[in-house]
Amino acid sequence: MDEKLDDVLAAVGPRLKALRLRRDVTLTALAEATGISVSTLSRLESGQRRPNLELLLPLAKAHQVPLDELVGAPATGDPRVHLRPMTAHGMTIIPLTRKPGGIQAYKHIVPAGPVEEPSPQVHEGYEWLYVLNGRLRMVLGSQDLVLGAGEAVEFDTRVPHWFGRADGKAVEFLSLFGSQGERMHVRAKPGSRKSGNG
Repeated sequence: MDEKLDDVLAAVGPRLKALRLRRDVTLTALAEATGISVSTLSRLESGQRRPNLELLLPLAKAHQVPLDELVGAPATGDPRVHLRPMTAHGMTIIPLTRKPGGIQAYKHIVPAGPVEEPSPQVHEGYEWLYVLNGRLRMVLGSQDLVLGAGEAVEFDTRVPHWFGRADGKAVEFLSLFGSQGERMHVRAKPGSRKSGNG
């Protein structure tokens, strides 16, 4: 068991170095991002320093990878993604992505119920919504829209916005959200805005 653990830990250094080089980040820049000294980072990458949780957590965050990717945790053999739904603003929100940072994907389920009074909010970021089922009411600035299944909208979240059920029925939709204003790159012919053109 100890030998296996040593093998796992020995593989962390080369993995850290490969990640850093792939992202084209210097040791100095990584030190600034993590608060870990350049010498410690160098020793970690060369295998001269034994990795621990205190060092790996900030490195996982800086490289935007799950911790188990840094340590090369073996696959469990279970290919399913175990989603942990959360409830907020009267809806169930299911995260569909597990990678920290960057664009995040969610499925939202608003149960049947009374139509709510909009209370628009603003925050940093950029968002894209796609309605799967039902009718979604969206207030965006001075616009008051109703989106049906198959319709999408994209917007800067610094514009006051609110969404909820358009009628008393349930609605389900997907959202992609970039906290720092990351935007999706949609490949389509210029000027083609018709439904079904991606």
